[in-house]
Amino acid sequence: MDETFIGGSFLPEAYMGQLSEKDIEMLNPLVLAYIGDGVYEVFVRNLIVSKGIWQPKKFHKEAVSFVNAASQAGMLEVLKDFLDEKEAEIVRRGRNAKSGTVPKNADIMDYRNATGFEAMIGYLYLMKRYDRLREIFERVLIARENK
Repeated sequence: MDETFIGGSFLPEAYMGQLSEKDIEMLNPLVLAYIGDGVYEVFVRNLIVSKGIWQPKKFHKEAVSFVNAASQAGMLEVLKDFLDEKEAEIVRRGRNAKSGTVPKNADIMDYRNATGFEAMIGYLYLMKRYDRLREIFERVLIARENK
């Protein structure tokens, strides 16, 4: 994976805010999911472009196959035995958070699990655990390739 995607020059530290570890752990899980959604989206877009998919229709179709609620819930299932205790706790908090809305094309359980997945990604990113994010993204890719 390209070093500039996570860590390195992807985003200068000055733009990441000054949250302490305690602050990050106290964030509403929906805030973590908001950040995680963006981080995962950048990962997916970077991956798609690196695969040489440049036509907008194909690009969009490939991206949607990664970022929809059912896919993210499936990735969480793949990762369940790989997560440490803290990551599993963040997933539970994200899954149990009440967002007030559910997209009309998503199953409620898939949506909640996807929110847990995104919360964990956001948590790891804000904690600057970039090596762990790489490990998780690699597992996601391996699981998709083995489908």
